Amino acid sequence: MRRLALKYAAKAVAAGLADEGVPLLGGLDDDLVWNRGDPATHVLEGVFAKLNINSLLWCVPKEPYRAMIEALASRSKGAIRPEDSETRTFLHEIPVVRAFDAAEIACALSHRRCAVLADGSVVSHGTVSPEEAFISFSSVLFACYVKYVADALKSLRRGEKKDAETRRLLSVAFDPARRLPDAAPALSRGPFEGEIPARAAVVEAGRTTVALGLVDSHFGNVSYLAKGALHISQTGSSLDELEACIDSVPLDGSSSAGITASSELTAHRRIVEKTHARAVLHGHPRHAVIASLDCDRDDCEGRGSCHLRCAHERFAGSAPIVPGEVGCGPHGLCNTVPFALEKSPAAIVYGHGVFAIGSVDFNDALAHMMDVERACFDDIAERLS
Repeated sequence: MRRLALKYAAKAVAAGLADEGVPLLGGLDDDLVWNRGDPATHVLEGVFAKLNINSLLWCVPKEPYRAMIEALASRSKGAIRPEDSETRTFLHEIPVVRAFDAAEIACALSHRRCAVLADGSVVSHGTVSPEEAFISFSSVLFACYVKYVADALKSLRRGEKKDAETRRLLSVAFDPARRLPDAAPALSRGPFEGEIPARAAVVEAGRTTVALGLVDSHFGNVSYLAKGALHISQTGSSLDELEACIDSVPLDGSSSAGITASSELTAHRRIVEKTHARAVLHGHPRHAVIASLDCDRDDCEGRGSCHLRCAHERFAGSAPIVPGEVGCGPHGLCNTVPFALEKSPAAIVYGHGVFAIGSVDFNDALAHMMDVERACFDDIAERLS
């Protein structure tokens, strides 16, 4: 358990979400162990005593995340409610705890995966593995960043002036050093005709997508079509650890291998059938998500159900923005994304992320996703400057 606590504390640092030595992660097996010593464990051990959990993470995030969370918490009414897809399907809402107190933290975590404190720190838990606590922590930072910047764009449209702290945080968020590089890193060249090279390409694409910050490790999915089978990341898998988490699903339905595949298996299948692409890459680049949420039609009769249906043609850069829920229901993105990708090599799902395709390997798919995210970053930075 201590090995896992150390691993996921280190992943938070490697992802640029926290400074070295800051994440405090405890895991309960036969004994309660921590990745490091800290006086705060006294309070957090009280949370373990009140909840049926096996892991708990408390962390003060790096800037601008900490200050953004602090600002959102200060103007919330008990909970922060972002509008991105990760929040809708995974977090629902983010409770705000006013004091670093075991009873208050336990109360918030009794019905939610995570909570934030008034000082901008984050606490999250897992019931099976410390990985769950890490996933919730990274999801909170993603959701709060998206909401903070999206709220700033709304204020801009209303003609409101930014205060000094907002200007400071936005200058940190849109520091040119945070912009994606102009050129995508080179990936293995295809086509990949066998299962082994196809799976290796999926592993490489997933790891690179995480390294570039185009997905926060856990969310997103990757697939490659080879010899009539779609080699796709499994549901709930971390894209930087796919070696043993890829399903090979025949397109003819001759196998039940897809039972553990990504929840977007149907979308991936329809994409390769409609576009003749072989590589499909789905990530959650944050500025593309923010751009999809940014709409000036405040009086639109569809406002509030934008993720289900939208009557307007919208773009961010050259990428179309389409509605669609996770999965394959009547409003599933499997019914919107494949059609968009017939005309464009990348598409943004409202509040969710980017799907990008490549005809031979993942080089084009990655480049298209990076182009979309870079264009959204540049546009938002210019508008908020």
